[in-house]
Amino acid sequence: MEATEQLMCQPVDAFNPLITTSFQVSCILVISHIFHLLLKPLGQPGPIAQLLAGVVVGPTFLSRINKVEDFFIQASSAKYYQFFSFICRMLFMFSIGLETDIPYLKRNIRVVSIVAGAGSILACMFGGPLVWLLSKVFRVTKQRFEFFLLILTVLANSASPIVIRMIAESKFDTADLGRLAIYCSLINEMSCVAVVGMLRAFTSFSTFGSAILVTLFTVALVIVNKYLSYFFNKRNRNNRFVTNSEVFVIIFLLTSLSLFAEWIGYTAMTSCFLVGLMFPREGKTARTLLHKLTYAVNTFILPVYFGYTGFQFDLSTIFNKLTLALTVLMILVSVGTRIVGTLAACHYLKIPWNESLILAFLLNLKGNYDLILISTAPEPKMVWSTDIHNFLLTVVVLNTLIIGPVVAILFNKEESCAHYPTTLEILNPESELRMLACVYVPRHVSGHVSLISALGGCPNAPIKPYLVHLVELPKKRKSKLMYHQLEDGDQFSDEEEYGGNDVLEINDAVDSFTSETKILIHQSKLVSSFLTINEDLCNGAEDLRVSIIFLPFHKHQRIDGKMENSMEEIRTINQKVIRHAPCSVGIFVDRGQTGFQQPHGSPSVQNIATLFFGGPDDREALACSKRISMHSQVSLTVIRFIPTTSSRHNSWINDASHKDEEVIMAISNVGTENEIDNAFVETFYNRYVAQGKASFVEKYVSDGLGTVAALREIAEMYSLFIVGKGGRGNSPLTTGMSDWEECPELGLVGDLLASSEMNISGSILVIQRHRHSETDTGLLDD
Repeated sequence: MEATEQLMCQPVDAFNPLITTSFQVSCILVISHIFHLLLKPLGQPGPIAQLLAGVVVGPTFLSRINKVEDFFIQASSAKYYQFFSFICRMLFMFSIGLETDIPYLKRNIRVVSIVAGAGSILACMFGGPLVWLLSKVFRVTKQRFEFFLLILTVLANSASPIVIRMIAESKFDTADLGRLAIYCSLINEMSCVAVVGMLRAFTSFSTFGSAILVTLFTVALVIVNKYLSYFFNKRNRNNRFVTNSEVFVIIFLLTSLSLFAEWIGYTAMTSCFLVGLMFPREGKTARTLLHKLTYAVNTFILPVYFGYTGFQFDLSTIFNKLTLALTVLMILVSVGTRIVGTLAACHYLKIPWNESLILAFLLNLKGNYDLILISTAPEPKMVWSTDIHNFLLTVVVLNTLIIGPVVAILFNKEESCAHYPTTLEILNPESELRMLACVYVPRHVSGHVSLISALGGCPNAPIKPYLVHLVELPKKRKSKLMYHQLEDGDQFSDEEEYGGNDVLEINDAVDSFTSETKILIHQSKLVSSFLTINEDLCNGAEDLRVSIIFLPFHKHQRIDGKMENSMEEIRTINQKVIRHAPCSVGIFVDRGQTGFQQPHGSPSVQNIATLFFGGPDDREALACSKRISMHSQVSLTVIRFIPTTSSRHNSWINDASHKDEEVIMAISNVGTENEIDNAFVETFYNRYVAQGKASFVEKYVSDGLGTVAALREIAEMYSLFIVGKGGRGNSPLTTGMSDWEECPELGLVGDLLASSEMNISGSILVIQRHRHSETDTGLLDD
């Protein structure tokens, strides 16, 4: 890379370019923060503010002042800017690859490819006449093929970093639409890089050999990283993270590969992305890289990169009528072909038109690989003419500055695109299940990863598991060490020390589970006061768009098998989360020594019972059981309790004749609830029981005492009991059971199973269906 060979202060420079570059970066960051504060209330995300900050600092505004221009734009400044852009691009493409959801991409590769390719193909078709027109206007007589590639790439390319940050800051990165847009832009951009690279590679034997060398070095680094990750993980077995020197080794190898690729004439974008994509995800090495890169990339690297893009833009270059007309024409061709192509692809794939329109505008964002081609010499010792460079640069920046706010407005208006299933009952059993498991201490991990293992037993029913470590925020906290006293690999942050050694034990347990099952769990840590941690947890669950939250019970099993109260605060938090959760909630009573074990790798089949009494919570429990029944090491039995009295509806209404109007209205819907229950059970029977995937038993009982007796009969037969919390109304099946209720958050049946009186050895999962309103909560609880 030519820029890396000239990083020195030239004699003609009035100021040291390193100082001017650093000052420019500082100005971009400060001005972008100011713009962000002004534009955020209008719904505009960070990348737009950062682009505008670059425009303000650049030749359009501040750099039009002679003294400012002399300071920022010097003889060797461009080389420094190019080098820092190269470093930023290398790091964020590696980070993007590291964070790529490979299972999602594999499942949706057909949809992603069709949407990504439709607009690009149409842009290339209509780009032919435009290339001819531009070549005549700019009098391109040499390198016509390179000019052809350049124009078509600008038309067809989608800037994945800008798309990713736009979606992430709009909190759509966990929505189906946002994820589809992210991977469509990635496939689109990587395809453009690959096509241009292959066409260049076949122009001569030397370029073809260079392409083979880059490919071989990239594959070699992928293999080396695999062994380095294993070695670093093993070496730091007793540490939370790998050391800074080990991180430096990985970044040094990545930088060496990138410099080599750039030096022989190819962009390092694809290599950096592939190295990150193929990096081993389990263990401390990947966790350290994500920890160190994510904050730096999102807070510093990408804002500076976007700002420098805006800095290159000069508004004065389009004052010419012909240039302005060509700029408008090219933007219209780019936007029009992308919108038409994407809408056609989405219509074929039956994606709703409102989501298709947002997708089309998102894929119109530009400003990454196209800028590289614009600044890259078509041949050694030759550059594009100033007119061509300025024209294409203006098209790219103006296109993004126009499309970006439009996308933000569409996001703000179209809230339906962010909707997600908040209950398992309405979720297709073969759709992706997003779940959030909460742990406080290491002993909670085994039970929750066992649930994740059971729910992830079928490849046709994918899961997206998150695990959050809940840590209480101390009232007063002071760091005992100064920065220079920290050991290598330690972090100068109080937050990193919250959780003590529990963090290490939890990480090790998750790493062991991932290596054994190949199920990747996305970890995070939530540090907050226990008085308000439930609010933070619910907000986090809403941002992650999970369908169910798994909470640990406040009691744990002792060595003698008895349950002991460990943290009363957990009980209070559970009660608050159940009341305000944005989705369904499951409380897991873990009897790990005698109860449910991880199905993956288990030598024996786990026997699980789902107790169905009726009502929305029991339907939710049965919906959860559908997923679990797909695991090969699980044997599921659904036990439906049916009252022996046939006139139960009339007795409920008579008993309620003196109650308030709301309860009478609820009781009037008992028949409807029973019809829903019967239909739901019948569907389950036909799909799972009839096909031998589960067993089904009916038990007839007359009252609560009969239910207790029936539960005692099966107490030692199953390792896990799944039951709904409540929502059954005044059912005769649970009459009298509330007399010994100890933990209302478990419901009548769950509380009975968890009590010492039952003395069962199995674990218990109590599920509450999402309450969509306070009225639902009040009328459905037992």
